[in-house]
Amino acid sequence: MGTRNALRFPLVRFRLHPTPEQRVQLLEHCAHARYVWNLGLEQRNMYRPAFGPTPTFVAQSRQLTEARSGSSWLADGSQTVQQQALRDLDQAFRNRRTNPGHFGRPTWRKAGAHEGFRIVGPRALRWERLSRKRARVLIPKIGWVDWRWTRHPGEPKSYRVKRDA
Repeated sequence: MGTRNALRFPLVRFRLHPTPEQRVQLLEHCAHARYVWNLGLEQRNMYRPAFGPTPTFVAQSRQLTEARSGSSWLADGSQTVQQQALRDLDQAFRNRRTNPGHFGRPTWRKAGAHEGFRIVGPRALRWERLSRKRARVLIPKIGWVDWRWTRHPGEPKSYRVKRDA
C-alpha cells in the first residue's frame, strides 16, 4: 500500500494567463472537445446488439477525419484535442466495462459545466520557464500561453486545460 502511494505524482495546478484572443481560442478547443465527446457518446449509446458491435476508437477516429473534411468549424480546431476527447471517451467505456461497480456510465458534457480538454504525450512536455515567476506552455493551434510559476511541474505525461467557474 505504501509503494502505491509513493509512485503517484501529486496533482499540480497552475492558473493560465491567456490573452483575450487566446481565451477565445481556448473556449473553442473546449467546445470542440465537448462536441466530439458528446457525438461519440451518442453514437455508442445508439448502437444495439442487433446493429453489430459498438464502434471502436479507431472507427470513430476515422469518422472524425471525415467529419473534419466536411465541417469547417471542426477543421479549424485542433485534431489533437478532438482525438484526445475520443480517447478519453473510449477509456471511460473501458473503465466501465472492467469495473462497473466503481465507474459509472459516461455522461454528456454540458457547456459551462464541462469546459476542458487534455493534451498528452510529447506535446505535454512543451513548456518553459521565462523568469522567476513566469512560465509558458505550448497549446496546439493557440501558441504559447503564460502561467504564474509557483513550483516545478515535473515531467508531465499529460495536462488538462480546464475552465474554472
